[in-house]
Amino acid sequence: MKVIVAKTAGFCFGVKRAVDKVYEKVNNSDGHKKIYTYGPIIHNEEVVKDLESRGVHVIYTKEELAQLKDAIVIIRSHGVSRDIYELLESINAEIVDATCPFVKKIHRIVKEESEKGRTIIIVGNKKHPEVEGIMGWSVSDTYVIETIEQAEQLSLPENTDICIVSQTTFNYSKFNNIVAKIEEKNYNNNIMNTICNATHERQAEAKAVAAQVDVMLVIGGRNSSNTQKLFEICKYECNHTYYIQTVDDIDDSWFENCDVIGITAGASTPNNIIEEVKANVRIKF
Repeated sequence: MKVIVAKTAGFCFGVKRAVDKVYEKVNNSDGHKKIYTYGPIIHNEEVVKDLESRGVHVIYTKEELAQLKDAIVIIRSHGVSRDIYELLESINAEIVDATCPFVKKIHRIVKEESEKGRTIIIVGNKKHPEVEGIMGWSVSDTYVIETIEQAEQLSLPENTDICIVSQTTFNYSKFNNIVAKIEEKNYNNNIMNTICNATHERQAEAKAVAAQVDVMLVIGGRNSSNTQKLFEICKYECNHTYYIQTVDDIDDSWFENCDVIGITAGASTPNNIIEEVKANVRIKF
């Protein structure tokens, strides 16, 4: 059995940086302040469980933030809206900002372009925390578009000045299709492709690997947006594509009459989980 593992599988720069910051804070803490992350530091249950065992608490709402005292609050790689920073400052929290630099760049673009009066169009998932954070830096009208159909339905006055940005982990080809549809309308477009290079490379490699294997395994947390997109891309190329979180999710029946297995993983998947999956497949088959 041949096993092909995508070189780009696993932690991206932004996620690794965020996770490292949390562990660094845990290891250097004197214990006088409790450590919190605003939302899970990454969309990977195994990492979140390990951090919880080390005393890192996850909070999810502004109301919970407002109740904190003498706290260390870590902002995850997805970033947050401007009002969250203001709230953290008002409660005198120690802020550890682990926002991915590529996401920070989008915050700056949206802030500056919206202050110029441009309408902001974010291509992405409205419910994703990264997009929620980006929306919070706009001071002008803001729309989130995820599908071609939503792009077709976009109705603004002619010659509206708009700025288009993207969620960093959005599907590259879908972004281009959505932008092309918006360009058919009579707006003054300022288009910023803010999909990070690591995402584009990961998606392209996943597509290439899936096209040459009998079975494709995509590893990542169930709530990971970028892993879900990898799964969709791979499923299009290889019908026998399976979404797993850990080695325990593997079903041996998937590999009947299989000669080549492909493996890729989302940006929130630790290397040890990828190695476990790879070793399991090689030992069994």
